[in-house]
Amino acid sequence: MTVTLTRADGSREQLPDDVLDELDAALRGPLVPGGDGAPEPRPEWNAIYGGPAGLTVRCTGTADVVEAVRFARSRGLLLGVRGGGHSVAGLSSNPDGLLIDLSGMRGVLVDPERRLARVQGGAVLGDVDRETQAFGLATPLGRVSETGVAGLTLGGGVGNLESKYGLACDNLVEAQVVCADGNVRTASEAENPDLFWALRGGGGNFGVVTSFAFRLHPVGPIVGFAGVMYPLEDVAAVERRWRQYAEVAPSEVTTAVYGFTFPAAPGMPEVIHDRPVVVVAAVHCGPDPDTGMRVLQPLREVGTPLLDLSQPMPYTAVQSAFDALFPRGVHRSYWKSQYLDELTDDAIDALARRAEDRPSPFTMLNIFRVGDAVRAVDPEATAFAERTSPYMVSIDTNWTDQDQDEAAIAWSRATFEELTKYGNGRVFLNFTGRQDEPLQAGTDTAFGRNLQRLGRIKAALDPDNFFQLNNNIVPTPG
Repeated sequence: MTVTLTRADGSREQLPDDVLDELDAALRGPLVPGGDGAPEPRPEWNAIYGGPAGLTVRCTGTADVVEAVRFARSRGLLLGVRGGGHSVAGLSSNPDGLLIDLSGMRGVLVDPERRLARVQGGAVLGDVDRETQAFGLATPLGRVSETGVAGLTLGGGVGNLESKYGLACDNLVEAQVVCADGNVRTASEAENPDLFWALRGGGGNFGVVTSFAFRLHPVGPIVGFAGVMYPLEDVAAVERRWRQYAEVAPSEVTTAVYGFTFPAAPGMPEVIHDRPVVVVAAVHCGPDPDTGMRVLQPLREVGTPLLDLSQPMPYTAVQSAFDALFPRGVHRSYWKSQYLDELTDDAIDALARRAEDRPSPFTMLNIFRVGDAVRAVDPEATAFAERTSPYMVSIDTNWTDQDQDEAAIAWSRATFEELTKYGNGRVFLNFTGRQDEPLQAGTDTAFGRNLQRLGRIKAALDPDNFFQLNNNIVPTPG
């Protein structure tokens, strides 16, 4: 049997048995042709991009990644990389090419004395939280436990600890990277510092990160948690009061509001079954959960609640509290995002109108208060450039019926365009979908003046743009 794969230049190449056997013999992990019916160990999160790759290398370690990169490079194959498989834009899917699958590389090693965690490139957030919380430690990651650590960190990494401790990429201290030439490089402040700078928010443009080392902080195991559901028809008033709180909240508090339709979940009160709601959520990461709950109390009083789930809660439970809203391989998704220099009354009113006009019950309109520690970092200190805006809006357009694709995507784009009246035009690439847009779409507004330096680093490490299936940065020599 032969396998036919797409090359980086768009042409096709047949790989006969003897070539596949040679690659298979060089690997420890399995080599899986796309047509053999083998189940995916970690299916793509966005159902638009489901389905196996043309050929998958299921890596067991860095050596397998090296072999896969060198093989793909030698034959000019289109290469994709899957860590958590949670890419909204489907960037961890490669149906006609070669896919490096890191899902078998989930190890997490915690050094509590040095407050460091070494994390393999296929780990998801829940893997890290489970291990670090055994020592009462945590590093800032996201808000859904099935999200991959790699994609989240390389794209910046917003989450429930960001106001106090910054983004995931701000807490990265070292990375092991298989670069386009097939060589393994260590990136840190002391070693390959340009590569290290680029990895902190510059995406998957520079290689396959097989392990990360993160700085840890004392958090939990119990934290203060606010989770209050209000009627969606009250969203404008709720968001105005939430804004008043968010703008003076201490750095221990990271907070956001979410507008969506709550599903008829077993065990939840019927008053919220299939009910459009606005959820005010916050985490207080200070050492005393009771003090945290007192600080969070005003968020429980910004309207008349339908349901209040606020309580001292295990940090691991907080980190998985929204998992059910983001099931893997169920929703078709196209997201947009935009930063705001100010959350004005007019912006809130516009968001309220759009929240009541969502194309499906699974669609969410969210506002995140950007954390104090995020904005304290110089915009040129890392590749992640957006360090000034106090708010970010995400338009999470999710639906299930393929026949709704056109209408749902059009609604998302129209909502984004309306928000440009109030936003600054800058986007968060991890919350950005891709449908008929070029791979480099959004990189100019996301990276700003940092894009020139990223282009130079790309040219030095990957002049042929071998790693192109990402929010792509074009090599720019000079």
